[in-house]
Amino acid sequence: MNKKVSAVYPGSFDPPTNGHLDIITRASRLFPEIIVAVTENSVKNHMFSLEKRVELLKKSVSDIKNVKVISFSGLLADYLEKIDSFILIRGLRALSDFEYEFQMALMNRKLNKNIETVFLMPDQDYTFLSSSMVKEIAALGGKIEELVPECVADEFNK
Repeated sequence: MNKKVSAVYPGSFDPPTNGHLDIITRASRLFPEIIVAVTENSVKNHMFSLEKRVELLKKSVSDIKNVKVISFSGLLADYLEKIDSFILIRGLRALSDFEYEFQMALMNRKLNKNIETVFLMPDQDYTFLSSSMVKEIAALGGKIEELVPECVADEFNK
């Protein structure tokens, strides 16, 4: 098989955190190409626009050569089929993530029987970290510099 295997790491990334970057870095060592697929999630109230999140992620991963950042809309299973990929990357921070991620993996496979989901655990330092926590800490005037890439912290400080 000479085909370049692309793995897709989807999410809203609002904002991108060091935990996200840890998963991206780990995945980039496992697959020839990682596509970070940023999506608008209608259930969430986004702090940053879709365009801003894509921009921040591009800056954050600029030193990882086999990673590209895109935005997409619609069903993830349809997007994977469109780009001829079948591998999803998902991060698991704690047992509480597992049930939701397991359900999503099974539903994606139901929608497209070829999809395989690969679960990666972040570094221990990031098992507590979520975008929601970062937004709450920032809203309450806390320091987030150790939780997010520098460009994201700069955006919060604007």
